[in-house]
Amino acid sequence: MCLLLVASCSKPAEEQSAKEEEIVLRDLADIISSDTLRVITMYGPTSYFLYRDNEMGYEYEVQKKLCEELNVTSQIIIAPDMPTMLLWLEEGKGDLIAYRIPYTQENKSKVAFTDIQYVSNQVLVQCQSDSLLESVLDLAGNTITVAENSIYKARLETLDDEIGGGINIVTLDDSISTDELIARVAHHQLAYTVSDDVTASLNKTFFGNLDYSLDISFPQRSAWVVSKHAPQLLQYINKWASYAEKQAAFVPIHKKYFEKSKYFESVGYKRIPVPSEISSFDALFKKESERLGWDWRLLAAVAFKESRFDPNAVSWAGAGGLMQLMPNTAASLNLTPEDVYIPAKNLAAAVSYFLSIDRLFSKIENKEERIKFVLASYNAGPGHIFDARALAAKYQKNPDVWSDVREFLLKKSDPAFYADEVCKYGYCRGKEPVTYVDMIMEKFNEYKLWAQ
Repeated sequence: MCLLLVASCSKPAEEQSAKEEEIVLRDLADIISSDTLRVITMYGPTSYFLYRDNEMGYEYEVQKKLCEELNVTSQIIIAPDMPTMLLWLEEGKGDLIAYRIPYTQENKSKVAFTDIQYVSNQVLVQCQSDSLLESVLDLAGNTITVAENSIYKARLETLDDEIGGGINIVTLDDSISTDELIARVAHHQLAYTVSDDVTASLNKTFFGNLDYSLDISFPQRSAWVVSKHAPQLLQYINKWASYAEKQAAFVPIHKKYFEKSKYFESVGYKRIPVPSEISSFDALFKKESERLGWDWRLLAAVAFKESRFDPNAVSWAGAGGLMQLMPNTAASLNLTPEDVYIPAKNLAAAVSYFLSIDRLFSKIENKEERIKFVLASYNAGPGHIFDARALAAKYQKNPDVWSDVREFLLKKSDPAFYADEVCKYGYCRGKEPVTYVDMIMEKFNEYKLWAQ
């Protein structure tokens, strides 16, 4: 075991100058004896994020499997950027970086790359059609939109030179994330954009009409890394990864994040066509809405968006039942796994959860405004809404007005915003809760026209 002293990077700036802490460079035996693997990562759509107050992410779930094999718990350490991740690993603040670190000569001199490796390309993102661009030569004469200072712009400029010109490269402000650009392509607001194939694959689970089959760059390798001072840990991870791959242990996780549709479409359940009836659960909505103090048709609109009134629905993330409760949320509300699929119990628990969220926003006096904050929190988790409110306040907008806060919730997929010091909950695919609120309010207004 090797010891050294460095200034703490996890303390506020005012404490760093006054305190030093002992940092330990550990190997496998130290990790097992401590019962903890310290995992460094960053917020991101594939690495680690909070969804409905649950920790999620492809890399997060893979490292959980590693910890189960080691019989230790994982301590997640969130870094603000990649250089900091590498620095913290070198300084012994963590044992493993569960993030896709580029396989470069510079990085190889600093850390040890594991066999948990990935190969990615930059790809053209377009909508599926009869006129797909199939060759880089087809890019000439077409308009491709990317962020101003992105690596994708640099690649397009190089490619434009290589093919003799003709690519119309349009740039937008860097505050517009790659996820947002892809969404605009999916909605036919832009013709083309560029991303890495991992991001494109993830977005295709949200927008089934996307195509990202055209590579426009050379393959780029990345991998998880450990300290050069941890050869036993490196050897263990590599053996475990080889065995896990042979056993297809990562396949369900890959399907969950990169293949399974994120837009749930229920099957096998039809609404009984009774005049002025919304669903077979209207009596339940009316009963529980009294406890909540909402119009029952608004509660019905939430159920429609969540499950299409299918009490047996299960989402890609494991949420279940009429109101799509996450397993941890259901357990905290004293529901058994079986209770989740009993409509009355599921709805009652969801209303209790709504009431607890409503209390968090009790200072928002306007009830109609507060309801939108509660709905967004139900979809994404209250933490992300708190972050968006903090950003709104920072930029001189009203944190109690939904139209102001939604603007910054949309920006929470951009590291320039979710890594801001006022944010505590990291990456969020902000377009989802914003769209969620819009769709529920639209459905609520529809129900008000014909259901009493």
